[in-house]
Amino acid sequence: MKKILILCPYPEDVAPSQRLKFEQYYPYFREAGYELTVSPFMGRSFWKVIYKKGYYFHKIWYTLLGYFRRIKDLLRAGSFDIVYIHLWVTPLGPPLFEKLIRKLSSKIIFDIDDLVYLKDMKSDVNPLVSKLKGSEKPIFLMKNADHVITCTPYLDSFVRGLNPHTTDISSTVDTDQYKARQDYAIKEEKVILGWSGSLSTAKYLHVLDNVLKKLKEKIDFKLLVMGDENFRIEGVDVEAYNWSKERELATISRFDIGLYPLPDEEWVYGKSSLKAIQYMAMGIPTAASAVGTNFRVIEDGVSGLLIKNDEEWVDKIIVLVNNLEIRKSIGKSARKVVEEKFSIQANKETYIRLLKNVSS
Repeated sequence: MKKILILCPYPEDVAPSQRLKFEQYYPYFREAGYELTVSPFMGRSFWKVIYKKGYYFHKIWYTLLGYFRRIKDLLRAGSFDIVYIHLWVTPLGPPLFEKLIRKLSSKIIFDIDDLVYLKDMKSDVNPLVSKLKGSEKPIFLMKNADHVITCTPYLDSFVRGLNPHTTDISSTVDTDQYKARQDYAIKEEKVILGWSGSLSTAKYLHVLDNVLKKLKEKIDFKLLVMGDENFRIEGVDVEAYNWSKERELATISRFDIGLYPLPDEEWVYGKSSLKAIQYMAMGIPTAASAVGTNFRVIEDGVSGLLIKNDEEWVDKIIVLVNNLEIRKSIGKSARKVVEEKFSIQANKETYIRLLKNVSS
């Protein structure tokens, strides 16, 4: 049995970049004969405060614990057949720990999600940490890994300029858990426009502030938000919750129409359209900005709607709200696309082949 050490930023089953990428393939890795040891930089206590303002003493202490954990990982890295790294080994400063891991490891797979190598990305919650983050770390790992797993064509093209050994694997969902919608009639008193994300991505939903205010003048709807319980738009009926795994699928299943707005900027080109994939997996007709990987995931007018400007957002949402057959047709096509291209079942063999090739 071959052994894999997984070095990741976050505890298991909480962060979308992990749980809807490689974490959900753990059972298949084990079935294929790999013994997994998972070592997150953050413990669960750190995860609870990392995206909250303040808690400075806690964040410093938990960061030090993370570095002690990584020192332990350095000492044992050589006993594993593969070290699988997600995003970085440690978050701050130059790529010292990344270089040490490279020297001490037999084979390295680097899994990158989002364009984390961009230097101008800032955090509203942890601005000082943003300045200290090591943007050179992912570049070093791209260049020096035995194989790199990307998640969008844009990112894959960038990495191939540094390392020819890459595989583009999108974020995926388990279609056995994401049950397809059967009834496309409006179930609640108001039509539900829904968005699911996190505290750090809720800012993208504000791209639609003016759209939703204009829409309110034409139809009666509720905006259902999961990811930021304090999300508000003046004049709009908002029902909002923080994200939780227990609530996630039940909340998305209430959506009549899924919203996936994004600005047209470079950071977005590293996103694998995960929110759209989640909605589509449940057969929910999805309206998304016509940018980035949304063009790969959605065929406009068939498996979803790709939208270019505020006027289109208003007009196309109204069409969906007023036409049951269009909602049904798009929803069913969307589910089929996810089953064929963006499900665990469609991608598990790609992961297994990759592990076998690297470990051999």
